[in-house]
Amino acid sequence: MLAVLALLPLGAAPVIGTSQRLQKIVDGAVRATLAEFTARSLQPEHLAVTLVDLRDPVRPVQASVRGDLQIYPASVIKLFYLAAAHRWMEDGRLADTPELRRAMRDMIVDSSNDATHYVIDLLTGTTSGPELSDAEIAGWFDQREAVSRYFSGLGYTNVIANKKPWGDGPYGRESQAIRLFQPKRNMLSTEATARLLVEIATGNCVTGARSAQMLELLARDPATKVADPDDQAKFTGPAVPPGAKLWSKAGWTSKTRHDGVLVELADGGRYVLVTFTTDHASEREIIRSVARSVFAALGAR
Repeated sequence: MLAVLALLPLGAAPVIGTSQRLQKIVDGAVRATLAEFTARSLQPEHLAVTLVDLRDPVRPVQASVRGDLQIYPASVIKLFYLAAAHRWMEDGRLADTPELRRAMRDMIVDSSNDATHYVIDLLTGTTSGPELSDAEIAGWFDQREAVSRYFSGLGYTNVIANKKPWGDGPYGRESQAIRLFQPKRNMLSTEATARLLVEIATGNCVTGARSAQMLELLARDPATKVADPDDQAKFTGPAVPPGAKLWSKAGWTSKTRHDGVLVELADGGRYVLVTFTTDHASEREIIRSVARSVFAALGAR
C-alpha cells in the first residue's frame, strides 16, 4: 500500500537543510561515476545530482553537485504539470473529470506527450494552432506562464514550465512563441525537482490526499521484466537495493537522460535522488552508477 510519509501542519512544507555527510556521499558518487565513464568523455558539466535524506521527514537534509543549475528537463517537467493540475483542481479552477484523470495518468505512467498537451491546455487556457498576431501571441504566452508563476510564488527557483513536450514539433503559435520570447525551453534544476518530490513524499504537495494520488501514479517496479530498456523503472531502478520501493519520473531526449526518484529501503529509510545527465543520452548506466555509489555509501548494501 502506498503511504505518504508524514504530514506536517497544513501548508507547512518541510524546510530542507544541508548535511556534510550527504555532501561527501554525493561528491564521492559523482567522482566515481566520472572515473567509470572517463573513456566515454563524461565531464563534470554533464552531470547534476541532488540527494535528500527523508528519514526525518519533518527535518530533511540534502546535498548536491551542480544542484542549482538550470537544465532542460525533458519529461521530468511533467511532474510539475501534475502538481499544478492538483492545485488547480483543489482551488476549483479546474474540473476533476475522468478525461483529465486519464490524461494525468498517461502523462506520468506512460510519459505521454499527447496527454501532457491536453493537461497544459487546461492549466493555462491556451491551445496550439496557427500563428497569432503580435498582441495575441503576447497574451497567449502570458497565460502559458501560469505554471511557472505558480511555482515561483511557492519560492521555487530555476523552474520554467511553459512549453509542451514534442516529438516532431513545435509548429504554429508554439514555434512562434519560441522565436519571440525568452526563455526558449522548459528548465529545471535537480534541487527544484528534489524539493517537489520531497513535498509529494511528505504529503505537503497541495494536500495529503492529493500527494498520495500523485505517488500512486509515480510508483514503479524496480524489478520490472518489461523489455523496453528505456522504461521509466529502468533508469534508477536496477541500482536500488533489493527489497526497495521506487517512485519516479524519468525523462530523456537525444541529448539528455534524467531521473528523479523516491526510494524506500527495506529498513524503512527514505531518500530522494535526482540525477540529470547531458550529452550522454545513450549511456543508460550513468544514472545507475550514481545511484549504486549513493546507496552503497548509505550502507544500503
